[in-house]
Amino acid sequence: MTYVHIGGDRLSQKCYEAIILNGFRIFRNMEAIVGVPLSQMWTVAKYVLTQRAKRVKRYPLVLMLEPLFRCNLACAGCGKIQFPAHILKQHLSPEQCFQAVDECGAPIVSIPGGEPLLHPQMPEIVAGLVERKKYIYLCTNAILLEKHLKNYSPSKYLTFSIHLDGIREDHDAAVCRDGIYDKAISAIKAAVKAGHRVTTNSTLFENAEPERVRQMFDELAELGIESMMLSPGYQYEKAPDQEHFLKRNETIQKFRKILATPKKAWKFNHSPLFLEFLKGNWELECTPWGNPTYNIFGWQKPCYLLEEGYADSFAELMNSTSWERYGRKSGNEKCRDCMVHCGHEPTAVDQTFSSWKGFLKVVSLTLFGARDSHKPLPQPSQENIPAPHYTVADHELVQLHSVNETECKDDVEVLNLSN
Repeated sequence: MTYVHIGGDRLSQKCYEAIILNGFRIFRNMEAIVGVPLSQMWTVAKYVLTQRAKRVKRYPLVLMLEPLFRCNLACAGCGKIQFPAHILKQHLSPEQCFQAVDECGAPIVSIPGGEPLLHPQMPEIVAGLVERKKYIYLCTNAILLEKHLKNYSPSKYLTFSIHLDGIREDHDAAVCRDGIYDKAISAIKAAVKAGHRVTTNSTLFENAEPERVRQMFDELAELGIESMMLSPGYQYEKAPDQEHFLKRNETIQKFRKILATPKKAWKFNHSPLFLEFLKGNWELECTPWGNPTYNIFGWQKPCYLLEEGYADSFAELMNSTSWERYGRKSGNEKCRDCMVHCGHEPTAVDQTFSSWKGFLKVVSLTLFGARDSHKPLPQPSQENIPAPHYTVADHELVQLHSVNETECKDDVEVLNLSN
């Protein structure tokens, strides 16, 4: 008989399956609260159950598939597009994407960038992932979305995740270009009308005003989107703006105000434990292998946020990375203030299914909601001394300030680049 261990208790797999099934009967209203289809929640639950039944210690939950780095924006807080021009012109082939997805095996695939809609074969990539029954979050700034909607069929497996960092003035300032908020809102309306799943993703920094963020929640709720994702920004060493990243105590203080007494219309694409973590009410250590990253260089070590080498295969990534060097408890200063969702959501999901404490906390939060916290804030961390933004001569590096909206047809198309 196969057994599953939950917080020191050994249960038969059938017993554990019954617990999960009854849990999802309780959580049937969770689809309305969290904004994630029950079929997706159940797929993830079965996947986690299978890994635990096999006694797999480390397993991926979401593959971060970066098919290209080029972008048609140059956001102040972004550290992902600072590459030489010849790198920005490259992209993964559909076959490379499929191989990475099959090799990793995670049930969810997030496609960030760069701007994925600049990839000339993105419809083919998405179709291949839908065929594999992977739940896809295609992240986009939405500049090109309305133009390309006709290339994508609505599916429960495909979600357009629209980048929005605030109301009109705040978002346009964050992406360093006027008019982008209005383009994003127009694209959201068009995608929802066409029958697509639509979410938003928002990265918040020190200058985010809680009341204005809550105003954004209200505006988005009226558009009929499925849910919203939130995360504090990570202090990328290459990001142009190094002044507005949040320290850990600042993150908690800000998110307590943002998430205080949430309205019923607000739906967040997060586990309840992660939202409690952002408010300082629940401890989560980073799970860096939970969201592995694959891009044109290979499998990025150790995580989506840190770039400390590459592996040739997923197995090599998992087996050769010194995981104990990462996470807040490791003492690594690069991890000290990080509370980003890509490292901590996998921990929240694992705790939900690996401990009675986590499971019952999720039940309580789902049925009765969260309470405002009065816990003391953590002590402020010491100031980071930012590393140089670039690792090669500045004149060899470029940021894309704009790309002609006719998408790139091949790797040698001339891009509008600015040093």
